[in-house]
Amino acid sequence: MRVMAEREAEVFLEKHGFPVSPRVVSSSFFVCCDFARKIGFPVAAKVVSDNILHKSDVGGVMLNIHSEDELKVAFDKLMAIRTSQGVMVEPFSSGTCLLLGLKKDVTFGHTLVVGWGDIYTEVLKDVAVRLCPVDEKLALSMLQGLKVFKLLEGVRGGKKADINKIVKVMVKLSQLVKKFPNILELDINPLLVEGDSLRIVDARIVLE
Repeated sequence: MRVMAEREAEVFLEKHGFPVSPRVVSSSFFVCCDFARKIGFPVAAKVVSDNILHKSDVGGVMLNIHSEDELKVAFDKLMAIRTSQGVMVEPFSSGTCLLLGLKKDVTFGHTLVVGWGDIYTEVLKDVAVRLCPVDEKLALSMLQGLKVFKLLEGVRGGKKADINKIVKVMVKLSQLVKKFPNILELDINPLLVEGDSLRIVDARIVLE
């Protein structure tokens, strides 16, 4: 069994055409700061370590950073975490967080999972599961059955999500197991959805 942590998993997904958030990974503050200037504040910063499974549990995620001074404070804290190998900097924005993933069942084979992501995954357990592969009609039905779908439709002034884009990513992910049947687990959490923008912000892959 081999585990692809966030950095490697996101490179893999980007290579296969999935919408991964622009980012830089470095142990140099100057490299991280230069990237933040180029993409514009606010940004998010996360610890990079192959030995940390849940970054939030060790204070390894710093959000809504608005200036170079704030980034320096965040960078120093993240680099001080034991086993830290560097810092990842990426754009920060609000939006609806989705969980999207694959799981290999010993009896039924691969399943596609979609649900409310980020901190709501364990709390609300708002998920749908279907056998792979799924077509666009089934993927849409999975989404429509979720509580989070109301947010995707746009409520209280929120932007209406591009549902078709989400559906296409779901279908594409469900087809990935044809090429990579050795995927045991693939977790995208969150897939950040804001209007017609989709960005994979965190990912992890477990291979046989």
